[in-house]
Amino acid sequence: MLKEALLALAMMFGGNADSTSTPIVPAPLAPSSPSVQSGTPAPVRVATRLSPQDVVTRVQDFYTGTRQLTALFRQTYTNVTFGKESVSDGKVWIKKPGKMRWDYKGKKIKVKKSFISDGTTLWAVEHDNKQVFIQDLKDNMLPVAVTFLYGQGDLSRDFSPALDASGTYGTRGDYVLELTPRTPSAQYKKLYLVVDPGNFRVKQSIVIEASDNVNHFRFYSPNTRRQVQDTWFSFNVKKFTSYRVITPENAAP
Repeated sequence: MLKEALLALAMMFGGNADSTSTPIVPAPLAPSSPSVQSGTPAPVRVATRLSPQDVVTRVQDFYTGTRQLTALFRQTYTNVTFGKESVSDGKVWIKKPGKMRWDYKGKKIKVKKSFISDGTTLWAVEHDNKQVFIQDLKDNMLPVAVTFLYGQGDLSRDFSPALDASGTYGTRGDYVLELTPRTPSAQYKKLYLVVDPGNFRVKQSIVIEASDNVNHFRFYSPNTRRQVQDTWFSFNVKKFTSYRVITPENAAP
């Protein structure tokens, strides 16, 4: 059970885990401008178009220089085989070095599930099922698609970049990066990043899985100034005595 949860977590960041499970969240974090949330994004005209490698470099530079980030998110997961689409909403917090928190909204409870990391420990908390998976991150299990958010990792090293001009994703003026893993992945074919040409943050991320299912993430109301507390990036299991605690040692094979 723990293995499946961790594989799903790796997939949510575009990892190379050997699993065919459905990802819970997609890869790279980056917010869109507030105007996208209103549904009336203003077109951005770009005088000089950059090369794919230049865009990748500037995206990585943006996150290298960002100490903390808060954003709302909406995930749309499309299963092409069954023609089904599921939508989830939530909030994400990022803080260097290596801290992150993803909270998913619930219908009957405020937060249905959370993924929390303080940089050394990962908690995958299922509030609806009252259980928590705990994993030590000393082996650096998170792939570059998330570590670059903290100014680490190298997108250029792990992906071959191209610019997508099909108009499938983004709006007029956006850069749309098409990233192909240099090392073939059994999990996904492509990763698309919709990039704001003004400051090179990623407004959307889209993972095209090996099965052709689509995991599309949009980020709204980004804020790099709002105070983010270190205490938000840990989970005290002692306060949740009714929760089942699952670790690699007690997980079912």
